[in-house]
Amino acid sequence: MTTLTEGRHTADFIMSEANGHRSRAAGHIAAGNTVTPGMVLKLGTAATSDEIGIYTQLLAATGNAAVAIAIYAAAPVSGDDVDIALLVRDAEVNGKMLTWPTAITLTEKAAAITALAALGIIIR
Repeated sequence: MTTLTEGRHTADFIMSEANGHRSRAAGHIAAGNTVTPGMVLKLGTAATSDEIGIYTQLLAATGNAAVAIAIYAAAPVSGDDVDIALLVRDAEVNGKMLTWPTAITLTEKAAAITALAALGIIIR
């Protein structure tokens, strides 16, 4: 008998969020980045004339260079810049379902968690 393994689903990691679409925002994933639901992201390029920022994977870095400001909440994408939905404020998420960089230090992860908490994204 074949064993099937089911991956993560879009927004599985969200425990609660604000009413309506208050917790979410639109953004772009930069070309060359592959993301999965629950991946912690950072703003790579500030909002352009269309008021949508370009996000990249949170990478381990020295000091405060990597600051988490959003959590991906749409289907996985890669390749060219792609429009996505982001969880950016006022929500609770399951910390066991988040994806962090493999080389991130405890100090960097704590800084990212603090940055998310400042936005109202609480990791449980």
